[in-house]
Amino acid sequence: MSDFIREVDEDLRRENLEKLWRKYGGYAVIAAVVVVLGTAGYVGWQRYAANHRAERARQFEAAMELVAKPDVVAATKTPGAALPPAVVEASQALEAVAKDSDGYGVLAQLHDAALKAKTGDSAGSLAIYNKLAGDAGVDQPFRDLAVILLALQTVDTAAPDELTRRLQPLTAESNPWHYSALEISAILAKRAGDTEKAKQILSGLTDDLNAPAGLRQRAAEMLAALKG
Repeated sequence: MSDFIREVDEDLRRENLEKLWRKYGGYAVIAAVVVVLGTAGYVGWQRYAANHRAERARQFEAAMELVAKPDVVAATKTPGAALPPAVVEASQALEAVAKDSDGYGVLAQLHDAALKAKTGDSAGSLAIYNKLAGDAGVDQPFRDLAVILLALQTVDTAAPDELTRRLQPLTAESNPWHYSALEISAILAKRAGDTEKAKQILSGLTDDLNAPAGLRQRAAEMLAALKG
């Protein structure tokens, strides 16, 4: 009897499943296809992203190898001289990497700006720093770094008030470039004729045990010069 009941139960289950399949089978197939395609798409995207990152790394590394060529290094030591083809090639390689907005693109822009500055193209260098500083798609620390590098390049030539204004947000203690921004601000204060403000900033840097040792030493030397 128990075998008979089990057979009847299995028949009923099979019949119910067939009814459900006739009613919902089409939807089940569609759902299964969506799941399979979604999984395949996700895996495919992950693979593409990994390959893309690897290719970007290779492109950046190749550009940096061009920057390190002897002709390029020699050109950075004689800014203003006629540029050898190797410098142009290195800059073009960095510009190609910089077309993408990922981290490698940002790094390529920073290196290209530095290369231009070292080989006498100050205008080209500042244009890159200004572009980075105003690019909302770039992470804030890199945008702030662009302002710092721009300030360092123009600390002796730019209008002190304007440059100080741009550095002001970076002097907050929470900013990663806090100490550099303060050091440059002290130099700008001295240029503007506000020696007392320069002394105040430098004194604070000298006494700040959390400041980098090299920066504290420079601040102490500048402070001594101002007091002397």
